Parts: sequence; structure tokens; C-alpha cells
Amino acid sequence: MTTTVPTTGTAGTSEAAPPRSLRDQVRSAVIWRSGTQIFSQLVAWASTFLVIRILSPEDYGLFAMTSVVLVLLGLVNGYGFANAVIADRDGGDGQLRQLFGLLIVINVALAAVQFIAAPYVAAYYGQPRVTDLLRVQALIYLTNPFLALGYTVLSRQMDFRRQAQVNMASAFIGALAALAGALGGLGVWTLIVAPLAGFVSRAVGMVIAARVFIWPSFDFRGSSALASYGGIALVGQLFWFIQTQADIVIAGRALPAAELGLYTTSLFLAQLFVNKVVPPLNEVAFSAYAKVQDNPTAVAEGFLKSVRIIMLLAVPFCLGLASVAQPAVHVMLGAKWLPAAPIIEVLALAMPFMTLHVLFAPATSAVGRPGIATRSAILGAGIMPLAFWLGISADGARGIAWGWLAGYPVLTFISALWALPVIGVKLAQVGRAVLPPVLAGAAMALVVLLTDRLAAADLSPLFRLVVLIAAGGATYGLWLTGFARDRLLELRGLAKRG
Repeated sequence: MTTTVPTTGTAGTSEAAPPRSLRDQVRSAVIWRSGTQIFSQLVAWASTFLVIRILSPEDYGLFAMTSVVLVLLGLVNGYGFANAVIADRDGGDGQLRQLFGLLIVINVALAAVQFIAAPYVAAYYGQPRVTDLLRVQALIYLTNPFLALGYTVLSRQMDFRRQAQVNMASAFIGALAALAGALGGLGVWTLIVAPLAGFVSRAVGMVIAARVFIWPSFDFRGSSALASYGGIALVGQLFWFIQTQADIVIAGRALPAAELGLYTTSLFLAQLFVNKVVPPLNEVAFSAYAKVQDNPTAVAEGFLKSVRIIMLLAVPFCLGLASVAQPAVHVMLGAKWLPAAPIIEVLALAMPFMTLHVLFAPATSAVGRPGIATRSAILGAGIMPLAFWLGISADGARGIAWGWLAGYPVLTFISALWALPVIGVKLAQVGRAVLPPVLAGAAMALVVLLTDRLAAADLSPLFRLVVLIAAGGATYGLWLTGFARDRLLELRGLAKRG
């Protein structure tokens, strides 16, 4: 999962640089996927924050219990096979029909499994309402074959413009459904109905946008390579599930639903950047890396550029959120959510490590080494649950947050030692790529904390938040202008066409 573009910064080396047409494709893809995704997310976030203010922490705790199952089964929904088709530049229509058939078989089975397992999951958490919630959520799987098919066709063509348009429309539909549900008094059902509306609209839109109207093939002979690639990726995803969902599995039994809701909402806010901004860029990166997988220099330079750009944006978001958590929660979510602020402060500090970590997998997978991501996921499946268990034993929900901060730096460092040689990058190069935003972010956080203590603590929550954001933004920008202007120029150059 990485980002942006496998273009090189090496001047005058036509051998190292991808073709100009690919650079144009990637630039256009990044603009459409990141620009429209950000716009769509702003709409979704505005709706989400309004809904959070209306619903209760207990509603979000119940939803978190269902989301563990949805995430687990979602790992085997067939997207790993779709990525294999994208990476196979010689695959034809027959391969697409096989993919479509495979997706149908897998997702119908997943829907049935979730429907049957629902009461057992509810019994584990001691929450009978979870049964009905899970059974309605099972309908989401039936949208996946159509969504993945359209995504595959458009990604092969590097056509992220139409993908972005569909995503934007579905975000609006999901946001409207969420607001209608919350205002209509649906309570926790709002969190079930709104995603379902978004998935249905996105699946229909993706098939129409890709103009792919084919019959599925259930003859899977000759698809062993596809299955092998997808199977390796699946193993990694299963371990990824363990390391990222173990906190909910552990906390769901140990904490009341309301406290679990505080934690999961805190995690949602802390992961806004890594979960909402980075993934669409990763889609662009995977397709682009696959096109230049035979050019190691291009892959390496593209990876380093992705690290520079993404961390330039991730660090101020994460450190800034940690610095303004209390007024930010008060303004965005309301006073009833203020107990979440101390949890956010810790979680936000862990997210730069997670952001860097998820940049490794697309590059290693696109060059034919998905096993690296699998090995990293296995390691994380050992480190993170242990960290979560120790944390919750010591300090409840905030202790789980400390588990994130203790475990992810270790996981990221070891994963880097495995992934970077495959990508063709040295650890010192990554260090130089992340150092300027880290220094600027540290200066920003220090100024924000001092400003809050000396001048802003007694202000109203909204005015306090505005003052702190202004002070932090000015500090970050001035530091980069004075000490790392090339990073700002690189970001501006990426945003410009041509």
C-alpha cells in the first residue's frame, strides 16, 4: 500500500525514467483519485461528524463488534484475485469472466457464512442485537463481484477518472443515507444502512463506468497463476486482520460497549489520513508499479517519491491532531465525546509509523514479491495483539492506544529491513525522506502546545481550535520553507499537470 507515482527524479536517464505517457497517466490518476477522493471524504466526514454528534458511544461500540466480522470475511472477498488480474498485463476477456465467476462464488459463500455465524458472534460479545446487525450487513458481499470487476477493468486501463466519479457519487449517497438514518432515529442501524447504500451505488456505478457487461465463467481451469498470487496475498491479509482487529476482539469482551465506542471513534479519527487518503493513492501506485516492474530504478525512485509526498502530509495531520485533540473533539463531536481526547492523543502519535508501514506492500507486491507483505503481516499478528493485551490490562481503552504506539515502530522498522532491499532502496534513503517533515512536525507540535498553555487555554473551544491550527500550520509551513523548500516544490510539481 503505497502511494503516488513511480516516476524518477533522475535527470537525463531515459532508461531509468518511465515513458512520458506513463508519467502523464500517473499524474492524472493521482489528481483524480486523491483530489476527488479528498472531496468525497470531506462530504463523508461532514456527514460522519454530524452523525457522531447524534448517536451514542454505545451505538459505535455495537457497530465495532460487527465490523470485526465484516473485515475478517472481507479479506477473502476476491480483491486479491482482482489485483492479480491487474498485474497480469497479458490477461484477456476470458480471464475477466473467470474472475467474475470466482468473485460470485466467494462472496455468496461469505454472505451465507456471516448469516449463519451471527448469533455465535453475538454470544461471544454478550450483545444479542449484534445478530440482526450482522445478518443485514451480509448483503454487502453481494455487491463485491460487480464492484471488483469494474475496478479491475478501469485499473488495467489506468482510468482513475471514472473510478473517482463513481466513488464521489456513492459517497454522496452514503452520506445522505447516514444523515437520514441518524435524524430519523435509527440509532445503530444508521451505521449499517449507510454503508450498504454506498456499496450498492458504487457497485452499480463501477460496472456502468467500466462498460463491462459480461457473463461469469465458472470454469476455473487455467487460473492457477491467478489463484496462487491471490492466495499469497490472502495469507498476508489474514494476518493483517489479526494485527489490526485484535484490539476490538480483545476490548469487545473486556470493556463496556460505551467505552469501546469511545476507543473505536478515537481510532477512526486518528486513522483518517492513513485509512482515507492513502488507500486511493495506493491503488494508483500498484497499477503504476506493475507497469514498470521490469525497471528497478523506476520502482525505487517512485517509492522514495511516494514516501516524501505522503509523509509530508501525514506528519502534520497526525502530530497536529495529537496536539489539539481536546478542543478538536469538543468542536467536532460534542462534549459527550471528551473522554476520547486522551485516547486520540496517544493513537495519533502512532499513525505516522503505520502510514510509512503501509507504503511497502504495493511496491513489493507489484514486482512479484507479495510474500514480503505476508511475512510482515505475520510479524504484526504476533506483536500487536500482545501489545493490545498488555495495554488494556494496564489502562483500559487508553492502554490499547499505548499498545499501538509501542508496537508499530517495532513492526515498521523490521518490515523496512525486509521490504527495502526488494524495492531497491536503502534504509538511510528512507530516513532522509522522512526527516524534514518529522522535524517540521515536532516544531509545529511544540509551538501548538506552548500556544495552548500560554494564550489559548481559556478561549472558547472553537476559537481555541482555530488559534492552535493557525499557529501549527504557520510553523510547519515556515519550517519547510526555511529548511526543506524542495519538498514544497515537489508537492506543487506533482499537483500541476503537464
